[in-house]
Amino acid sequence: MGRGGQPRDRTDGPERKCIATGEVQPRHGLIRFVVGPDAQIVPDIAGKLPGRGIWVAADRAALEKAVAKGLFARAAKQAVHVPEDLVAEVERQLAQRVVNLISLARKGGQSVTGYEKVKDWLATERAQVLIQASDGSERGKSKLSTPYGGSWIGWLTADELGQAFGRQSTVHAALAAGGLCKRVVEEAARLKGLRVSDGDKPRRKGS
Repeated sequence: MGRGGQPRDRTDGPERKCIATGEVQPRHGLIRFVVGPDAQIVPDIAGKLPGRGIWVAADRAALEKAVAKGLFARAAKQAVHVPEDLVAEVERQLAQRVVNLISLARKGGQSVTGYEKVKDWLATERAQVLIQASDGSERGKSKLSTPYGGSWIGWLTADELGQAFGRQSTVHAALAAGGLCKRVVEEAARLKGLRVSDGDKPRRKGS
């Protein structure tokens, strides 16, 4: 128990309940929010901000429902201010988090970009994750295949993926197993919930 007999937000717990869908699922599939000092709802993408967590599935429809139905106030048990651009801000922060993690992997020698380098990593089975820009050439992307038993990420834009490698843009990248690989895949899955639905192609930024 926390101060005043209030239950603590046990951030080490494995599962949380979405306020929009009512479903219980692992924390890495949800987005945590907290009530800031000014009673404003703040996304806590890293899950480290102080305060009682309010959890919503990493899904655009779930987030839009939470905003439209006033579910944040109900969960917080107080009047709160929900920014008009909350869903867009969550998407922006998730995308930046994925980009930053890929950048860290690059600096650690666990990621490469460029068609030929990616192709070589795939051929030598060094690649665990294939990353391709959502707005890249479909013909070019079709020439590379997801590693056996690995993952594919295809909902970052070429500009976003380029940021991770210090370039203006890039279409193809690969991640090696270990290190940051699992974190990149988990964070990218959360971003996918904001950009891709029902098998549709990834939404472009601003669409």
